[in-house]
Amino acid sequence: MKLKILPPTLRTNYRYLVLDIKSEVSLSKNDLISAIWEASVHLYGELETSNFHLWIMRFFDLNHEKANIIAHINDQNNVYYYKAVLRSQRNFEEKVRNSLTMLYKHNGKKIAISTIGKSGTIKSAVSKFITN
Repeated sequence: MKLKILPPTLRTNYRYLVLDIKSEVSLSKNDLISAIWEASVHLYGELETSNFHLWIMRFFDLNHEKANIIAHINDQNNVYYYKAVLRSQRNFEEKVRNSLTMLYKHNGKKIAISTIGKSGTIKSAVSKFITN
């Protein structure tokens, strides 16, 4: 028996937040996911955070592009730059943004995450906010 596909009216609608990330240490995609989940669980608890359906869809390491600028401006302090596309369920974007503001340290090192924009698709999020 063939499984039926949910009609569009019953599917979960997502929004995609584009994040600008600055960190003292090098981050991987999994490190960022765990940091965002920890901040959300700390602020809203496990039950509410599970409704967010958080996941990193795209992760961009910008350190090789900005290496010359960083070396020229900031000799003693290393800062790592990243951009990411974070998926969340529709109508929970503000709660996700609130939990991101609570995140300022991960594993004892400073991290700063700001939201650049919000989009309805991954393709438009990348084209509008990441590839300028």
